[in-house]
Amino acid sequence: MTYKKIALVIGAGTVQCAAALGVLPVLQQADLAPDLIVGCSGGAVMAAAAALDMAPDDAAALARRLWSREVTRRRSWRAVGQALLPRRFGFDGRFGLRDDTVLNQRLHDAFGDRTFADTDRPLFITASDFLTGEQVVLRRGRLTDAIRASLALPFVFAPWAVNGRLLLDGYLADPLPINVAMREGADLIIALGFESPRQAAIDSPLRYAYQLSSVMSNSQFQARLAFYNLVHHAELLLLVPQLPPRLHLSGTDQIPAIIAAGETAMQGQLPFLQPVNGKRYSVIGER
Repeated sequence: MTYKKIALVIGAGTVQCAAALGVLPVLQQADLAPDLIVGCSGGAVMAAAAALDMAPDDAAALARRLWSREVTRRRSWRAVGQALLPRRFGFDGRFGLRDDTVLNQRLHDAFGDRTFADTDRPLFITASDFLTGEQVVLRRGRLTDAIRASLALPFVFAPWAVNGRLLLDGYLADPLPINVAMREGADLIIALGFESPRQAAIDSPLRYAYQLSSVMSNSQFQARLAFYNLVHHAELLLLVPQLPPRLHLSGTDQIPAIIAAGETAMQGQLPFLQPVNGKRYSVIGER
């Protein structure tokens, strides 16, 4: 068979999502460039960069800027007031321990006012509805708003409003949203997923929040892997790169190794594909 539509799904993760920058060149060289891209949480950043055909060096620089310690360095004094004196400061759904000013500015620097209509291929970004928990698929409007919503890590960054809905990190609904690519009729789905690293020491509210999110994300991720392995079909390639040990959430110094891990993972899957008419590929055999 010849694939008519190829999807790349980049799952939730932090700096790990830079592995997509190693996957994409392999796909392009093998004539498997994705026709649509789905991104979740940290994967939303790399998905948007890929959909805009951002230069690899620029995308790597963006990863370094977004997962820098500077992004989470400033605490939110409003959140402190909300926690200690909720009636006085008005405790509501917009609660986050970290000031998101730097995050918002760096997203704006990277994507400006560009919208989904400006991408070179269809892009889908997932988030989670704060009130219902359901998955929300964003495909219109400003990229900055969609990515910010998908990055709204619980307790760390406040939820973000899009189209009248208060949205949280996409991993809460599904850390690897393969279902979106399926609904869009993809013939071949290449899904890049990650487990969140655990905290070496839980000695601050921020690290506590990170660890809690990691536990929830990893449980969701393992459940999704089990499900897709159970309903395995030949048109789904699952990539779980072997990342550097003791990877930190802000391990930007390890980005070159992370990119190399993504490239290795994708190269390892190519033997399970065979050329069709010298161009598109089809999956052969069991992996």
